[in-house]
Amino acid sequence: MTEPVIAQKAPYAKDLEAGKTYFWCACGRSANQPFCDGKHKDTGLAPLAFTAETGGTAYLCGCKATKNAPYCDGSHKSL
Repeated sequence: MTEPVIAQKAPYAKDLEAGKTYFWCACGRSANQPFCDGKHKDTGLAPLAFTAETGGTAYLCGCKATKNAPYCDGSHKSL
């Protein structure tokens, strides 16, 4: 398995729609961060499907080191 690439050392603030399913990029290679665009192929990594429980701004992990995927937990501060 390939290690994820750090897309950025900060979260992405994204407006999410309640009840909608999104695919968070876990590999860091997507050009559509923080969402998957299929560039994970042949990396051994896969996107994380999640459904937004509530609408509004969510802070999605950009460093790919969070323990609370897809949400930022501050892990980027120690990278």
